[in-house]
Amino acid sequence: MRHSVLAAVGLVVMWSSGFVGARFGTAYAAADTLLAWRYLVVAVLVGAVAVVRRPRLSGTEVRRQAVLGLLCQALYLAGVVTGVGMGVPAGVAALIAVLQPLVVGALAGPVLGQRVRPRQWAGLVTGLAGVAVVVAGDLGGGGHVLGYLLVMGGMLSLSAGTLLERRWRLGTRPFDQLTIHGLVSCGVFVAAAAAAGRLTPPAASGFWWAVLWVVVLSTFGGYGCYLLALRAFGATGASTLLFLTPPTTMAWALLMFGEPVGWTTAAGLAGCAAAVWLVLAAPGVPSRGRRETPGAPRSIGLAPPPMGGVRSP
Repeated sequence: MRHSVLAAVGLVVMWSSGFVGARFGTAYAAADTLLAWRYLVVAVLVGAVAVVRRPRLSGTEVRRQAVLGLLCQALYLAGVVTGVGMGVPAGVAALIAVLQPLVVGALAGPVLGQRVRPRQWAGLVTGLAGVAVVVAGDLGGGGHVLGYLLVMGGMLSLSAGTLLERRWRLGTRPFDQLTIHGLVSCGVFVAAAAAAGRLTPPAASGFWWAVLWVVVLSTFGGYGCYLLALRAFGATGASTLLFLTPPTTMAWALLMFGEPVGWTTAAGLAGCAAAVWLVLAAPGVPSRGRRETPGAPRSIGLAPPPMGGVRSP
């Protein structure tokens, strides 16, 4: 019981740390600079372990994992972190990103040929409506529309990658997935930052604290806690815990950066809570107490992010 509680708290906190780290780091440098140096550090660490381990992977497996890494890490993080850097509050970015399991749950019907119940469609619509209320309120206060579109685009990229992974069912070991995704993301972000003339890091020490934050807490801390939560609660239970990240991120951002929590934000949180209830209450959604068979056809519930790395920004 104690270990389960620690796994749950760790997952929520570490996942939330990514959105807070995006806000922290983009105060010192552009998003591509922050992401380039984050993934340079990650690539060195996972690359060194890979050299020692020498995993045996087929060419098809490597290519498909590279595509997943592009969608689930590079494009997802580019959208979210750039959006936060343009002024999207960290808590609102977390609220938009947490729609991903609902989007995947709805789209898995036509894409994977699985059954989607009306109540689950209602959950998706309710969640989108809740986020729309928050975004409309922020835009009315002078928010930058492009920033919100980038965050939404990042969430959709992650959703596409999740659907592809469920379709391919590669079975690659988690650390090998993380290694490929990290190396691909490193190449993308270093190339993007170099092309824009922003690869040179700023002299401010705060930038390096931000890099340390997102590498230790968001990448490896989030990844480790997600694996622990998977063992304790299963895929559906771990995914459900992620819906606690928006309020956690909002509280964290309020304390660290003074980001306010208005009535529209509260309304959006209520909408997402209702969406989760609609999805979890739908018959056929795997419960915590029931074993989920990897690779077996499932009723569409809360779809977890791909195992290749926790998708905290």
